[in-house]
This record gives sequence, C-alpha cells and structure tokens, in this order.
Amino acid sequence: MVAVDKVNLTPVSKLDDAFDRASELKAFDDTKAGVKGLVDAGVVEIPRIFYRPPKIDDSSSVETHLGVPVVDLEDVDKDPLKRREIVDKIREASETWGFFQAVNHGVPATLQEEVINGVRRFYELDSEVKKQYYTRDTTAPFVYNCNFDLFSAPAANWRDTFFTLMAPVSPRPQDLPEVCRDILVNYSKEIAKLGELIFELLSEALGLKSTHLLDLDCNEGLALICHYYPPCPQPELTIGATEHSDNTFITVLLQDHIGGLQVLQHNKWVDIPPVPGALVVNVGSLLQLVTNDRFVSSEHRVLANSEGHPRVSVASFFSTGPLPTSKRYRPIEELLSEENRAKYREITVQEYNLYYAEKGLDGTSTLPHFRL
Repeated sequence: MVAVDKVNLTPVSKLDDAFDRASELKAFDDTKAGVKGLVDAGVVEIPRIFYRPPKIDDSSSVETHLGVPVVDLEDVDKDPLKRREIVDKIREASETWGFFQAVNHGVPATLQEEVINGVRRFYELDSEVKKQYYTRDTTAPFVYNCNFDLFSAPAANWRDTFFTLMAPVSPRPQDLPEVCRDILVNYSKEIAKLGELIFELLSEALGLKSTHLLDLDCNEGLALICHYYPPCPQPELTIGATEHSDNTFITVLLQDHIGGLQVLQHNKWVDIPPVPGALVVNVGSLLQLVTNDRFVSSEHRVLANSEGHPRVSVASFFSTGPLPTSKRYRPIEELLSEENRAKYREITVQEYNLYYAEKGLDGTSTLPHFRL
C-alpha cells in the first residue's frame, strides 16, 4: 500500500501556480505502485497529473442510436456463401467504422474468462511483489507500468498496464509472472490463430488473394497489452484512455463486463458494450497506411471507471512494435491507380512505433506525420 502523504501529489481541488508537473510525475512513477496504489491508499481526490483538460466539443458527444457491427464467424471455413457474406460485412465495417465485434470466433469463453482472471490476479498481487516488474524499458520481456507515455502525454490516464511481446519470439516462462504465465501463453496461441483468419478475411475484403496481408507479415508480431482500470473517485475529471488509434495492423480486444470503451463515429462517441463471448476487432493505423485509407483506423477511448470494481481488458496487438526489423511498409500496389495514388511514404513498423510513443496519447492522429 502506498501512503498518500508519501506520494504527495497535488489534488485537483488545490490547483495553483506552484504545481510542478514534472516533479509530480516523477514522484508518482517512483512509487512503482501505479493508479492501483493510489486507490489502495484511499485517495478521494485525483492528483492533478491525471486531470484532463475539457475539450470544447467533448460534451456533444455520445450517440446512443448507433451500434458497432457484429460479425458472426460461424462456418466461415466451411460454407463459401457464408464466407462471402462475412467478407462483405467486414469490408463495410472496416471502411466505415474501423471496428466490429466478432462472435463464434473459436476462442473458448472459458479461456477468455481465465485470461481476464489471470490479469486481475497480477494486479492484485502485493505491491512489493509487482514492483520487481515495474519498468520504463520497452525492450524488457515483461513491461509493467502506469501509462507508457506518462512523461510525454498532456495528461495521465487512470489505468495501469502490462505488456509482453509473444511473437515473433516468445518470452521465457521465467520472465512472466507465475500468477498469469500459463494463461498468457495459451491465450496468445488461440489469438494468433484467430488473427490469421481475420487477416485472410481482410485481404479478401480488399479484393486480394486471401494470403496477401499474411504474405506481408502483418501477423508476424503479437503483443498482449493488459489494462487494469481501478475505480476512480472523480471519473468526470480524468479518462481511462485518451482518444487514439492503435499503432497496429489490427487489434483484437477482450473486455470484461464493465464497459467504458467508445469509438468516434460521425463526430459522436459510440459505446462498444461488452457482449458475452465476443471479441472487439479494430483496424490499426498500420493497416490504414497499407490500404491507403481504404480501411479506417478510428479514434477510440475508454472512460474512467465509475463502477465499484476494477475494469480489466486484454488487447492483442498484431505488430512487431519497437523491435528493430528491416521490413518496410507502404500502400499496397494493387490498390493504387492514377486516381488513387499513394498517400503515405514507406516506413518501418519500428519507425512508426517510436514516433507514436514519443508523441504519446494527445488526442491527435499519428498518421498525418507519415503522409506524402
């Protein structure tokens, strides 16, 4: 447990000119206890580093009559007619929403429940045990911290996160916490198989052969990013995850029952409510780049948790992330024409990821930086 007086962070109710953001960020980070440490200490006012400046247009915001498309993958490999229908739905969802919820995807519900529970077990470990994993070194095999962009983003988000790259090279078992080691490995194997199928369907949705995106190695990297959103005493003043688009080819998200995920559609925020057994699939910015804006990587966010229980989510990022690889990506040649010229320059995934991390979640898109 972290003592509030030891952390000595400025609550929102005590705003003054003496606020030293850099010092308070460092003091918070040095506790290595994350947001959960603040909650365990019994804070009733959030520290100022988490205060989210309101946006002028933010209150225009929530649309309750729209719903993210749901795609049923049952019999996708058995029925050619059904497969074409699924491809059409995925094409429409990827071109308009950048999101869809997949059901009957083959990942067992029991496995989903086990990985949510495994992630929760890690975050509920004694603080002193968790501290051994706390690091800002993104090359570590298991990275646990609070906000990857804590020192670069305009405001800290009310969540803790751990990250581990499961492919192309798996971590050694001893590098993963024992409380969730086996389930992370087992879950990543099932998600890797599902990812391969989704890339096939996305390729067909582009009018290409089913292996096209796989041949580009879009599924080469797989990282598990596991978030823990503790209850927030002042959820109206902060956010669980600032609006952003993912630095991936695709993301496959498992969320628990609490909710809070929203996607921006027609300048309105639309809830993506948890559907039992479903997985949320979204287009990442790297896929928008290689499809030359054919598929859209939509901005999304997570509201601060106002429930009495922590929210847990497991995001599977299909990307090699910060790994140094020589593979270069640019808009797919078969999708280009005189009327549809390449909009982005050729880049590496590492180059994109480094800029994304340096910029942090600031509410703006990363893609324009790489436009021609």
